[in-house]
Amino acid sequence: MAKNLKLKAARAEKGMTQDMLAYKVNVTRQTIISIENGDYNPTIRLCRAICKELGKTLDDLFWEDEQ
Repeated sequence: MAKNLKLKAARAEKGMTQDMLAYKVNVTRQTIISIENGDYNPTIRLCRAICKELGKTLDDLFWEDEQ
């Protein structure tokens, strides 16, 4: 999996640390790190929670652009 730079950028745009986002969506900071690094494929429920906290859509953060 590729790194999720969209998630990292959206989080930074909101001024949130990995710890802050993790707390808001009830996961560990390590989970957020793993998602951003492309090492973990989150559930739809977690994706939706992250999108809600960051004010983004699933397409904004988790849809891979076609090359």
